Amino acid sequence: MFLENSRYFRQPLVDGTNSVGQPVKAIALRRLPTVNGEARVIQEKDRLDIMAQRQYLQPTWFWHIADANSELKSNELVKKPLRTIIVPGQ
Repeated sequence: MFLENSRYFRQPLVDGTNSVGQPVKAIALRRLPTVNGEARVIQEKDRLDIMAQRQYLQPTWFWHIADANSELKSNELVKKPLRTIIVPGQ
């Protein structure tokens, strides 16, 4: 269902119901790993995909940065300039 390089590749499916009571399959929540990284100060035009490209040479790995900061909406990490976030190493 997911590619091997997806963060959801090995996550199990769970049964649930949607808002109108219909049965649905969903991805189980994943535990966020504890990571060490480097503190970075967000600049006005920073984007997670660009930061991931610089750090990992993979723009689609932006989620590593989001996971390290436990942000529910990853784009919130770069919304406010001068915020300090953690960027994990490879």
